[in-house]
Amino acid sequence: MTFHHTPHPTPTSPERLQQILANPGFGTNFTDHTSVIDWTSEGGWGNARVEPYGPISLDPAAAVLHYAQEVFEGMKAYRHADGGIYTFRPWENARRLNRSAVRMALPELPEELFIESLEELVQTDKDWVPDGDGEALYLRPFMFASEAFLGVRPANAVSYRVIASPAGNYFGGELKPVRIWVSRDYIRAAPGGTGAAKTGGNYAGSLAAQQQATAKGCDQVLFLDPLRENAIEELGGMNVFLVTADNKLITPALTGTILEGITRASVIQLAKDCGMEVQERQVTLEEWDAGITDGSITEAFACGTAAVITPIGELLDGERSIASAGTGAVTLSIREELLGIQTGTVQDRHDWMHRLA
Repeated sequence: MTFHHTPHPTPTSPERLQQILANPGFGTNFTDHTSVIDWTSEGGWGNARVEPYGPISLDPAAAVLHYAQEVFEGMKAYRHADGGIYTFRPWENARRLNRSAVRMALPELPEELFIESLEELVQTDKDWVPDGDGEALYLRPFMFASEAFLGVRPANAVSYRVIASPAGNYFGGELKPVRIWVSRDYIRAAPGGTGAAKTGGNYAGSLAAQQQATAKGCDQVLFLDPLRENAIEELGGMNVFLVTADNKLITPALTGTILEGITRASVIQLAKDCGMEVQERQVTLEEWDAGITDGSITEAFACGTAAVITPIGELLDGERSIASAGTGAVTLSIREELLGIQTGTVQDRHDWMHRLA
């Protein structure tokens, strides 16, 4: 499929772009263009294009506005010393997008088209990729039901798009442990639900809990599974890991209610590479608390595309505080290796990086 290009009639000026890249923030500024591919039940995928970034014209009856038939992905593109722009494990994002699409009754997008949509956009807007420490171009592929129809059924018209935003450190400033609020009022997902899909409704459902966390002075919220002895699940948008004193790495097993994070899978591989035993199993909050108390759990961290790896400093469970040691050696080592692979300063022995431009 050939992508048709329509240049932006009034692209961002070099002076304004320099201002944006000097302090990119996260998700507040967007590049001049967007990749788009349309789908209909009759014609399949077609009309691939790169067009100027701007508002999307939608009928008020568009199905996504009423039934939340939508999925998305999150990725980063890094500028390497060789002048190329690379992204991390994009084929895994393509596969996960399709798994999410199947769950939300949306059409699967050929993986090659997914990759090409990224390449076309980044090649067009390559000047937007920052090169500061910890900075990248955040890529947001997403797919939504665009058909104007109020009946409850899968939509017959769908739009797939990619937008891009220069991004700095997700939590801002230097690496420091985050404070986590344990949600007792809300759960993130239930068996048979959409927890394993990367769909907007999961994040919308987490926002009330995040409001509670913010009110308590916390950075993120931890969700539990009350059907399994309050087993820990994940944060609002990140997977959780615990490090033990006897060189084990523990993370909640994928049960269909937890998002299968690509950073999560990469952390597991890097831990195995350095000789750690990795356990994917049920982990309760009580085990975490007891392990911190007796010293058998020495570190805790969360991981995801936006923040990469962030140490967990404290869990706040009502009036109870579970304090971790801060930024531990294992957390820092895995983080440095992962970031080194992504930014091109550490050997990519698993061939995870893909050149976009």
